[in-house]
Amino acid sequence: MTTLAGVRMATLDESAAESALVLLTVEEAARRLRIGRTTCFRLVMSGEIESVTVGRLRRVPVDALPAYVAKLRRPDAVA
Repeated sequence: MTTLAGVRMATLDESAAESALVLLTVEEAARRLRIGRTTCFRLVMSGEIESVTVGRLRRVPVDALPAYVAKLRRPDAVA
């Protein structure tokens, strides 16, 4: 039982640490949107989801995800 509680605590700690991030990897962004990694990469590369480069790395600003969802919710948004 203590092992299970330890695993559960590790998951909570990881979740709290992830929510404090300013930039996400494309994989982390996909996980938060509950979409596939490939789909998220496609959206990032097409510009539908904002991203930035840090050196050679591609990162998604945390606030880009709610902006993308808001864009999807607009009735005049092109799908």
